[in-house]
Amino acid sequence: MRRCCKIKELQINEEIREREVRLIDVDGSQLGVVPTKKALEIAEEKRLDLVNVAPNAKPPVCRIMDYGKYKYELAKKEKEARKNQKVINIKEIRLTPNIETHDLNVKAKRAMDFLKDGDKVKVSVRFRGREMGHTEIGKEVLDEFAKITADYGVIDKAPKLEGKSMVMYLGPKTE
Repeated sequence: MRRCCKIKELQINEEIREREVRLIDVDGSQLGVVPTKKALEIAEEKRLDLVNVAPNAKPPVCRIMDYGKYKYELAKKEKEARKNQKVINIKEIRLTPNIETHDLNVKAKRAMDFLKDGDKVKVSVRFRGREMGHTEIGKEVLDEFAKITADYGVIDKAPKLEGKSMVMYLGPKTE
C-alpha cells in the first residue's frame, strides 16, 4: 500500500503501555492523570480512540479522539499544502568563452523562455586548456548574457569560478 503523505504513527488504544496517562477529553478539557485502563474505558464509552499525542512527556499525554478522522484531516492539510507549492526548476545553459554573438543571442532567447516559465537558469562558461588563463573573457560573456536577459531575469548569484567553469545564476524577475 502506497501512502500519500508522511503522518507519524501514534500509539492508540491497547498499544499504550504506560501505567497512567494525562488525559485530555474530546473538547480539549483536561481530565487529569488517570490509569490507562480507566482512560481506555472512558474512550470506549464515547466510542472513540485513546491516542498518545505526547509519548515523551511525564506522564504521557493521551487524547480522546476519532483517530481515523484525525489522520484524514492531517492528510488533507498536507495535500493542500503540497498543492500550493511552486516547484522551481533550475535549467542549465552552457557557453564557451569564444561564443559568437548570434549563438549567444540564441542561448539567451532560450534562457528567457525558461525565466518566463518561472524557472531559474544556471549559466556556465566552460574553459578548456589555455582558456583557463583568460577567465576574464568568460566573465565578459556572462555579463553580456545577463544584459541580454535583463528584461526577464535578475542575477541571483554573480559569476564565480568553480573548477574549470564560471557559473552565474539567473532568477525570474518579480513584478
